[in-house]
Amino acid sequence: MHIHIGGTRTGRPVKITASRAMTLTKILEEASWRKGMDMIGVIDAHSPEVQEELLDLLERGDAIEQSDGGILFQQTVLILGCEVEIKEEGRGEAHFLVYLPTIKAMQAFTHWLGARCKNVHLSSQRIHATILGLQQCAQHLGGTVIPAHIFTPHKGLYGSCTDSMQEVLDPTLIYAVELGLSANTQMADQISELHSKTFLTNSDAHSLGKIGREYQEIRMAEASFAEWIKALQQKDGRGVVVNYGLTPQLGKYHQTTCQGCQTPLPEDDSPRCPVCGFKRVVRGVAARIGQLADLPKDVHPAHRPPYVEQVPLEFIPGVGPKLLQKLYDAFGTQMDILHRVAEEDLIRVAGEKIANRIVRARSGALNVQAGGAGTYGRIVDG
Repeated sequence: MHIHIGGTRTGRPVKITASRAMTLTKILEEASWRKGMDMIGVIDAHSPEVQEELLDLLERGDAIEQSDGGILFQQTVLILGCEVEIKEEGRGEAHFLVYLPTIKAMQAFTHWLGARCKNVHLSSQRIHATILGLQQCAQHLGGTVIPAHIFTPHKGLYGSCTDSMQEVLDPTLIYAVELGLSANTQMADQISELHSKTFLTNSDAHSLGKIGREYQEIRMAEASFAEWIKALQQKDGRGVVVNYGLTPQLGKYHQTTCQGCQTPLPEDDSPRCPVCGFKRVVRGVAARIGQLADLPKDVHPAHRPPYVEQVPLEFIPGVGPKLLQKLYDAFGTQMDILHRVAEEDLIRVAGEKIANRIVRARSGALNVQAGGAGTYGRIVDG
């Protein structure tokens, strides 16, 4: 539910740091054909040229707008979203995801956004608005706001902006939060004010290959915006059934690390690296959660689903583009390869060593060197 568009079909940039191959149509094809996603959220749908491409898909009949919100493309329902940055006085900046039910609502949001940012064509723009003002706008348009990657040290709600949700926004309008790649359910549930919220595990994909590295299985009557909102609110039997998330140590900000020499550091508040003297020590997500925790580990609300850690194929040593294509040709989607294909079948295509790594990843048996200061963690065993 958090996929970036790198550029429009004319080549105009949208998310500067994302691959230009990430056009709306390419994302929809990758999600439907390669990754097996039933529902995705593209959070750069506010960009006018992206909307033009979407309108063309609708006009040609390649996509169909659903009566209860969302847009159907082949077997995948697209939810329209936008990521914005807000910095209130005396606080650090934080990113928020805005999801809306229809293209008309998103066009209205683009108009609202255009009066509050420098370049409405680009992703993740800082806007001149309060967080409460953003919530009120989304509610008026029939949508919802979800705090993005909440523990990330530079742009997360808890990582950069506040110690408590109620200090900066209306918690009653927040149905869900996005954990980010460096945290899991066990970590986040140590903060009691999050117990009523649905946890989302999203990819924050900047390239086609990263779509689906985190996702969730959701119980809904159908794939639509209205049903998705019910699931976030845990209403009428709807809800997240399983969170599939990156092993947190593989995330870019899991461990406190020096940005200069990349040395992992103790979980303290020292601003200077004791190894190289650099002043850019980046506090890890694990350390930040430790500061905020008011509950012990393994205390979860009754509605909290299982969290299944997964190691995407791109992180597994020995899985390059050619082997990845062979695996797709043999077994279909990455989700099948990661979780369902039998080991003997994997051996037939990938060989015993790599098949063993994929199977061991399912049980968390691979050794991981934790990431930090913007560098992903990595698998270190053979």
